[in-house]
Amino acid sequence: MSGWSRRDFLALTGSATAATLSGRLTTSAEAAMGPADKFDLVIKGGDVLDPSQSLRGRRDIGIRWGVIEAIEPEIAAARALKTIDATGKLVTSGLIDLHCHVYPYGSAIGIPADELVQHQCTTTVVSAGDAGVNNLAALRRYIVAQSRARIYAFVHIANNGLSAFPVAELYNIDNAQMEACAMALAENPDFLIGVKVRMSENVIFKHGLEPLKRGIQACEMCGWPARMMVHIGGVETKELMSQILDLLRPGDVLTHSYSGAPNIGGAFTNIVQDGKLLPAALAAKQRGVMFDVGHGGGSFDFTVADVAIPGGCAPDTISSDIHVFSGNSPGMPYLPNVMSKFMMLGFSLEQVVAMATTAPAKIINRAPKIGTLQIGAPGDIAIMELVEGPVSFVDTRNNKRDGKAYLKPVQTVINGVPFGRPYQAPFAVR
Repeated sequence: MSGWSRRDFLALTGSATAATLSGRLTTSAEAAMGPADKFDLVIKGGDVLDPSQSLRGRRDIGIRWGVIEAIEPEIAAARALKTIDATGKLVTSGLIDLHCHVYPYGSAIGIPADELVQHQCTTTVVSAGDAGVNNLAALRRYIVAQSRARIYAFVHIANNGLSAFPVAELYNIDNAQMEACAMALAENPDFLIGVKVRMSENVIFKHGLEPLKRGIQACEMCGWPARMMVHIGGVETKELMSQILDLLRPGDVLTHSYSGAPNIGGAFTNIVQDGKLLPAALAAKQRGVMFDVGHGGGSFDFTVADVAIPGGCAPDTISSDIHVFSGNSPGMPYLPNVMSKFMMLGFSLEQVVAMATTAPAKIINRAPKIGTLQIGAPGDIAIMELVEGPVSFVDTRNNKRDGKAYLKPVQTVINGVPFGRPYQAPFAVR
């Protein structure tokens, strides 16, 4: 290296590193991949759909060193060390589930994230309030660190999260320690998205807006723009529902948006009341509140969606609210099945894929690096079959609807490593 100083070398390597981190590796040449180099994995012949690039069509996807290196009409078989044949299948970026429960052993309702992959095609999942400040460190150290699926989280405003489920976590408002919650946010900005609160009457009793106000205060104290995720369904009064909506800030997430669950007294107090969409719901939507499905075992009602969606409150994100109880319910709230229900409701395949990839990636502040198939993104791939033919769907209030197609999970790849065959040797991810 005659004529090169140490400073010159460091400047060169630093710029290369910066290019990598910024996602600017836009061609194979920039990634130093020669014409004779082989891809670790090629997914061949699939019907590729990537809303982030307005891409739809038959493509081969080449992955090398855990990163997408090429999307081409044809990648020669000789250039693949391993191949997945996706002929006739739908290929998207790995699905992102914005609302699920993936804290086994520490929360009463959590399922291991990796056990959900084969049923959901999820490469990234968000724990929706499983942990509060008191058990958040264990979620991070013992669950997230040992999971192949990427896990982010909303921390619960209640110190104990959902560890006491089905006992309500906020009957005693003292469980909602705002300053402790803010401290957890401040210490975990790389892992947390914000604060979760469940505003149903059977969770917060007669505490009104106080749990939500404490959650918002924690978000605003922590030093970075944390979001609220606010669970509704069976709110105490009709008036309280509008007050909740009025407090939500642009970027906050309303989950269970189409819940038809009644409150303790049997009254229907959610965003559709007496057959009409609440003006406060439309106002929230218009100022940038994110509407999330959060299907779950009791939180999605076709008849509510029938009013809310034409009224201007279409979902921004589709999520499952999968947990040990909802996973055994007739509504089958596995993410591809929930996406299929929204196709039945009139949304296009492109729209439902976007609501489970690019849209949640933005909410969790990970766009454009995940939720996309762009070159330079992690090799997170969902392979599904679009099964066409009569299919029956049921919501969580036993309303049945007939559809014409549904999505069936086939295979999932995270960081370039498939779940199941073909196996990688040595088997390692991240």
